Amino acid sequence: MNQSVMTLSVIMTTYNSPEWLEKVLWGYSCQTEQPLEVIVADDGSGPETAQLIERLRHETGLDIRHIWQKDDGFRKCRILNKAILSARGEYLVFTDGDCIPRADFLAVHKHRAERGYFLSGSYFKLPMQTSEIISRDDILSGRCFDFKWLCENGLTTRRKTLKLRATPRWAPLLNRLTPTACNLKGSNASVWKEDCLKVNGFDERMAWGGLDREFGVRLENAGIKPRHVRFDAICIHLDHPRGYADPKIVARNKALRLRVAKERIIETPQGIRQLTESGYFPQ
Repeated sequence: MNQSVMTLSVIMTTYNSPEWLEKVLWGYSCQTEQPLEVIVADDGSGPETAQLIERLRHETGLDIRHIWQKDDGFRKCRILNKAILSARGEYLVFTDGDCIPRADFLAVHKHRAERGYFLSGSYFKLPMQTSEIISRDDILSGRCFDFKWLCENGLTTRRKTLKLRATPRWAPLLNRLTPTACNLKGSNASVWKEDCLKVNGFDERMAWGGLDREFGVRLENAGIKPRHVRFDAICIHLDHPRGYADPKIVARNKALRLRVAKERIIETPQGIRQLTESGYFPQ
């Protein structure tokens, strides 16, 4: 396919974090490669999120689509499946509503896209102090991706800073040399829509803890190979508490993922097809 005409849909998840979501959406407003649409996959946020999205549609010029479901516990996989069904683009870039993309983030995903592959990156985690300081101007100017600026504004760690410092010349080599396994990370990944449908989307039996990685395992079972973009598709992660984390659920999810890998399962029995069969129609 001619990459210049390939259409991108960004799918980002959110839940009651309008302040962080606003910063992320400003990040997508200044991409060198503009998306066809940005889909906010909302797992039950209150009215503040809808009001924010309505305002930012006008302020950013982005085609922002709000796919919402009522709050009935952690149902991230279901809202992701609804977003996949609704997406108009051929190529889907997955992220979260707390990850601000560098200006070349979508350009990297588009340039590196290839049939038979999915891409997986990472994020650079910020402390709460730095997360709160970042302003709209810091995002539009790109300052918030400058390591020196981050250190001047609350960053204390020097771990994993190559994600911010790698140049376009060195990033491809670092992607090849990294010892980190290329597991799909929902905060920074991209997949052809037809491949998402091939594996029946995300497994709606899974709550928080490894749901994205299990999705990637099924893609690999279907013959879709992983490829790193850890050092060139860059985003910064805004800090937040994880009150929904439950070790028992994480362990259950891991057991399911290991079974999926062992039995070479491609389609989840509880995904997109079951969603449509129950009467759901894309928005």
